[in-house]
Amino acid sequence: MSDVPAESAASSRIAQALRDDILKGLIAPGQRLRQEDIAERLGGSRLPVREALRILAAEGLVQIEPNKGARVPSLDPGEVETLYRMRERLEPLALSESMANLSSADLAEISDIQRRIEQGVDVTEFLILDREFHMATYTGCSDEQLMLSVVRLWNSTQHYRRAFMSLTGPGRAQIVNAEHRLLMEAMDRRDPEDAELYLLGHIRRTRKELVRHPEIFSTGS
Repeated sequence: MSDVPAESAASSRIAQALRDDILKGLIAPGQRLRQEDIAERLGGSRLPVREALRILAAEGLVQIEPNKGARVPSLDPGEVETLYRMRERLEPLALSESMANLSSADLAEISDIQRRIEQGVDVTEFLILDREFHMATYTGCSDEQLMLSVVRLWNSTQHYRRAFMSLTGPGRAQIVNAEHRLLMEAMDRRDPEDAELYLLGHIRRTRKELVRHPEIFSTGS
């Protein structure tokens, strides 16, 4: 009985380490995740490693294949476009559910995250802050299933956002900042209709630009 909490803590620790590596691009799409290698690198037995992989599979970060083990999913342009179309539907809904519950302190936090983005950061830091920005706008959404879906969609497309940002450089960051500012202004004046429209356009622009760069998918970078 006393081993159960320890195993749960080990699974959470291993899952967090793998989650960070995947989201930072240190583990690439298509890469196999061997339980023995993970246990050796991160410490622990194969049991908490197996549970950690199940956690990440539920989050959309890992794909577990029967008789083959686990790997980071590798998507084609059509699959990524579908995921972005889902984001276009779900995230404005999450934002609408959230806005009525956001406090002045919440809005100030969102503004502070955007200020840090605009200070000029590398791609890795930008992706971290951009994710923080959007998740902060959904803080007031109490629909757990909706938010689980939103997070899963972000996880599934993270690598391709990184590859795209690395390819397009500072010019894309300027567009993102302008779109973030429009969204923040709508939120400050408590206008959910405008906020939803700005968010929809923000996500849709990224989707359309991604499909114009098939090299992102063919290189596996």
